[in-house]
Amino acid sequence: MENQRVLVTGGGGFIGANLANKLAENNDVVALDDGYLGTPENVSEGVEYVEQSVLEDDLPTDVDVVFHLAALSSYAMHEDNPTHGARVNVEGFVNTVEQARDDGCDTIVYASTSSIYGSRTDPSPEDMDVTVNTGYEASKMARETYAEYFQNHYDLTLAGMRFFSVYQGYGGAEEHKGEYANVIAQFADDLASGDAPKLYGDGEQTRDFTHVDDIVRGLVLAAEHELNGVYNLGTGEAYDFNTVVEMLNDELGTDIEPEYVENPIPEDVYVHDTCADFSKIHEATGWEPEISFEEGIELVCAPYT
Repeated sequence: MENQRVLVTGGGGFIGANLANKLAENNDVVALDDGYLGTPENVSEGVEYVEQSVLEDDLPTDVDVVFHLAALSSYAMHEDNPTHGARVNVEGFVNTVEQARDDGCDTIVYASTSSIYGSRTDPSPEDMDVTVNTGYEASKMARETYAEYFQNHYDLTLAGMRFFSVYQGYGGAEEHKGEYANVIAQFADDLASGDAPKLYGDGEQTRDFTHVDDIVRGLVLAAEHELNGVYNLGTGEAYDFNTVVEMLNDELGTDIEPEYVENPIPEDVYVHDTCADFSKIHEATGWEPEISFEEGIELVCAPYT
């Protein structure tokens, strides 16, 4: 993408700020954020920052492409207030797309989630049957359904990106998420501080950890190819939490055993294992992960070493 005017909602957040900063190298970028978790400190000087909610009128949607990443992005946020979660994640999505359509923008790339696949150790393809067990998952499925409506009724181009476990570490824009940051970032910071990382259960749960730089490339490619439908962004490999702690200890030169604690999330809704089948996005755009997990661990630990 070059010489485009672009809106990134959630642009002060973790993934949004990384995307906005990358796009600002060759484009005119507006980052919109309501300040709940995002912060203007995350974006570069070349990005126009607007503090505004996606639920408001008069959004800066007079652009060529909208990347809609604004969301309440955790189980806890939705269970604390399901109505507010639905408003932000569903109504906020519809409101943003409607205003973009009115302003003549017909290319939207938005954040969905891999959580709807439930617990699977095999790679999950986009066409498998999915169910929702949490308000967070329901809100993202609602986005996908509304996207289908906008595609069919208004001939808009909407690509829903089902992110797997996105990480960067506290050396980047992820630090502001605190307790909502990826476990890799939290574990690394604990170990570097001399503290034992807390692992739910026995630590054998697995995640398809995907570096944010690979996620950003996938988002940009989806816009460039004007994709429709839903696409996985994940590596196709999964690592358990115990292994993550071992690798972080090795990289940091520490030797701290994790502390095993009871999982606060009910077992019947907790996603124990994730793994992506990324063949669909690869066939459509050529995207594939470029940052290996070993390299990703090094990048996460670099600020501490």
